[in-house]
Amino acid sequence: MKERFADVGRGITLCFDEIGDPGATPLLLIPGLGQQLISWPEQLCGSLAGLGFRVIRLDNRDSGHSTHIKAKPPGPLAMMTGRFPPTTYNLRDMARDTEGLLDALGIERAHLVGASMGGMIAQVVASRYPQRVRSLTSMFSTTGAPKIGRPALSTWIKMASAPTAHVAEDAAKAELRMFRHIGSHGFGFDAQGVAEQAVAAWGRDPTSGGVSRQLAAILASGDRTAELAGVTAPTLVVHGDRDRMVATSGGLATHRAIPHSTLWIVPGMGHDYPRALWTDFTQRIGTHAADADTDRPGSNDAPHARARRPRKRTESVAKAGGTSNISEGA
Repeated sequence: MKERFADVGRGITLCFDEIGDPGATPLLLIPGLGQQLISWPEQLCGSLAGLGFRVIRLDNRDSGHSTHIKAKPPGPLAMMTGRFPPTTYNLRDMARDTEGLLDALGIERAHLVGASMGGMIAQVVASRYPQRVRSLTSMFSTTGAPKIGRPALSTWIKMASAPTAHVAEDAAKAELRMFRHIGSHGFGFDAQGVAEQAVAAWGRDPTSGGVSRQLAAILASGDRTAELAGVTAPTLVVHGDRDRMVATSGGLATHRAIPHSTLWIVPGMGHDYPRALWTDFTQRIGTHAADADTDRPGSNDAPHARARRPRKRTESVAKAGGTSNISEGA
């Protein structure tokens, strides 16, 4: 999948790639804290595309090949006190980036799937830009409410004691150490896959300051529970019952906050995408998205085996000035 770049406004350029029919219904995958577009497994993306979706993966600002903010990362004192410098952005800014990507691609409405921090960003898009969202899938995420969806103490300790990676091998060791802890203990651990992705991520972006700035964005956004009550998009909330990074209480709170949402608690799943669940993820996300389109007012779609039906409809908006702000990667 060839990387492309989009100017989404406010000096931010997002890197993204696509798989599937360009004329199919768009499904946007938003990664979590410090993660990159490659954190979404290609095989899983291919399976979703096989259901008839135009699957789009992106690097959030401050990760991968997207724009990195030049401001100094907030320090521990700012994180603990909440007194962030004026340069600190928040989840609303990241949601505007996402909306800007939809504008750049000429997409009026898309299905949003976000994981962890990506779930938070998708939630904000759905609450603030409801007209852009066909459906929302929030995976192992939370609402920002105090004492809800917090990492386990053992996870905080591991994060605080993690050594700085200076080469790709260090990055691989660090990822293996962390994901052995926060991963899905109810399923087999794919050590080779984790190490390979860590090396690939290091090759795309060996910097670390973006993680702190993204974490500050989460903390600066506070409790979004009241805002989530305004989400109107059909919503699927996915969470594991063994998540040591975002406690299961985060998924439960998200489900309670979003009216008429569907909750899927996955036994044995932690804070990752275990290979054994890829088929289930594909079917659940695909069916949820297709059902949302079928139930949309004005839809002429007939009942069907929804997760298997190709969807070819696409919607677009005119670009200001009629000029494109999309560029191709090298």
